Amino acid sequence: MNIVITGGSKGIGKAIAEQFAADGHNLFLASRGEATLYKTMEELLNRFPTASIKGFPADLSKKESINALAAWVLGYGVPDIVVNNAGQFIPGSIYNEEEGVLEAMLQQNLYSAYHFTRALLPAMMERRQGHIFNICSIASLHAYANGGSYSISKYALLGFSRNLREEMKPHGIKVTAVMPGAAYTASWEGAGVDPNRLMKAEDIAVMVAAAAKLSPQACVEDIILRPQLGDL
Repeated sequence: MNIVITGGSKGIGKAIAEQFAADGHNLFLASRGEATLYKTMEELLNRFPTASIKGFPADLSKKESINALAAWVLGYGVPDIVVNNAGQFIPGSIYNEEEGVLEAMLQQNLYSAYHFTRALLPAMMERRQGHIFNICSIASLHAYANGGSYSISKYALLGFSRNLREEMKPHGIKVTAVMPGAAYTASWEGAGVDPNRLMKAEDIAVMVAAAAKLSPQACVEDIILRPQLGDL
């Protein structure tokens, strides 16, 4: 299968790439950090030699980069699975966060998935097959301290997923919203939180891979995961 993962060079995106690479699929990874992207590709190819792994450096906050990435992906064929994982977290509160944070969060966390999905959908709809995973957040479900515009953007991403799910039903395309709580990734390093208090990125990846293996007659609409002791 052809599997596209944005934000695929580290964290949850990389963990998802590992799951699919282990099964020998064709992976197309996108990331803003070119050096990290190519390092991840090299690592995955060494670990999973039966997989095909290609990379495309792209800043998905910019529409021209999104369009270039979509054209590159479609040049290799219609994707079977699309994982919209690219995003960013800027902590803060609505009343005191810096000017422009809301726009930045919407650009990184919502518009990236919206525009990239729209660029791929015509080909996927014509083939009447595919599965789109949008990596949302527990912050998509309820407000929390210091969430600010990040939480707003994640609420919006869940809304996008729900609407897309309804629209794609007659076209044979599945849509799954993934809402993980705190998972130990690079963003938590140095935060002083015990890693054992957090989920592993692999936990989210295992659930995504499992949902992707169901029959065409079944669709997991929502995946919600939290640390065993609950949210931080």
